[in-house]
Amino acid sequence: MQFCDECGSMMHAQGDEMVCSSCGHRVPKDESLSEQYTSTEAQDDSDVIETSEEANFEGKPTASDVKCDKCGHTKAWYTIKQTGAADEPPTRFFKCQDCGYRWREYN
Repeated sequence: MQFCDECGSMMHAQGDEMVCSSCGHRVPKDESLSEQYTSTEAQDDSDVIETSEEANFEGKPTASDVKCDKCGHTKAWYTIKQTGAADEPPTRFFKCQDCGYRWREYN
């Protein structure tokens, strides 16, 4: 990776130049470093899970170890996110499969 000398953002290759993704600063490619760089195709977003209030499915289904506080249903979808520092356990976010109520669980 190469970072912009002007603003510190990551640069990307464009022809014979390296271009800053943020400020547009351009510098010639240093061909002596070409073996150190790896170019990749555009990132595929087919595995991204979109979440919204109206979504019928979110995350992974749970076992029957949860209970919705609103309706008492025992199945919910969940996702896990690291909301605190790296040395703290992650938070599980739930959405009831029956009524759509949302809650979180801290470990």
